[in-house]
Amino acid sequence: MSNPTLGLVGVGKIARDQHLPSIAETARFDLAALVSPEGVTLPGVPTFRSQAEMLAALPDLDAVAICTPPGVRHGLTVEALRAGKHALIEKPPAATVSELHDLAGEAERAGRTLFTAWHSQFNPAVDATRALLAGGGIRSVAVTWREDVRRWHPGQDWIFAAGGFGVFDPGINALSILTRILPVPVFVQAAELLVPENRDTPIEARLDFRPASDAVSGPVTAHFDFLQLGEQTWSIVVEMADGRRLDLTRGGASLAVDGVVTVAEPDTEYRRIYRHFRDLIDRGVSDVDATPLHLIADAYSVGRRRSVAAFDW
Repeated sequence: MSNPTLGLVGVGKIARDQHLPSIAETARFDLAALVSPEGVTLPGVPTFRSQAEMLAALPDLDAVAICTPPGVRHGLTVEALRAGKHALIEKPPAATVSELHDLAGEAERAGRTLFTAWHSQFNPAVDATRALLAGGGIRSVAVTWREDVRRWHPGQDWIFAAGGFGVFDPGINALSILTRILPVPVFVQAAELLVPENRDTPIEARLDFRPASDAVSGPVTAHFDFLQLGEQTWSIVVEMADGRRLDLTRGGASLAVDGVVTVAEPDTEYRRIYRHFRDLIDRGVSDVDATPLHLIADAYSVGRRRSVAAFDW
């Protein structure tokens, strides 16, 4: 069976660092085109200035991977689905919950696969943690996601513009893991959103959650910070009722139980999402998870906003 052909829409940092190597290494798709308004090129692969231009030139293209900023993903994904293409969407998959639900309907009507690629869920340590927590007995959960925006999003003003998510752009990775590993839903009970006086979206946020049942008996909290210098922190600490401590670190790539590392994998999550995307297409189904996006929307709904010092690059 020949591989589906794929167009990569948006060739920014995440596409260059993760998507392009993963497409090549997994060999589950044939990269047929790039879409780059800036004219980024790759030997042997045509570059188009817009997705519409690509779709017109390559009518037999099978699939697209949307790697643009979130504000334009809805329109691009609708355009691709209506052209009969399967679609993978980088996280966060849309600017709003309503847009994402609309995309799910578009995919169903088009009879095409839609995959919301919450890449952090695809670490083996995440699945191992989920298995350990399946029976409940959780005393507390503390999420700490602190990174340097200047390192990971250098000069990318869109991330601090309305619809750009701010610190929730990386923070939603943590929420995608949290909602994957817990045996019950959680609800945002309170939030503090720290917004620079010259920006639209938070640079820091603290969230308190209420678990849906007593499977989690104590607090569930999250702290997201975009101004972390030095070592970057992407961790989830779970205290169990029986006294065990689970440390899920490195963004979900490593799990330690009572200080003993039980799972430690290299960074292969994007390889796994392309294998999963191909499997979804082969089975003719979609994988759309709106839960992490709902939690962000709820944080904005119940959160208290506080203005802080201006942020400049």
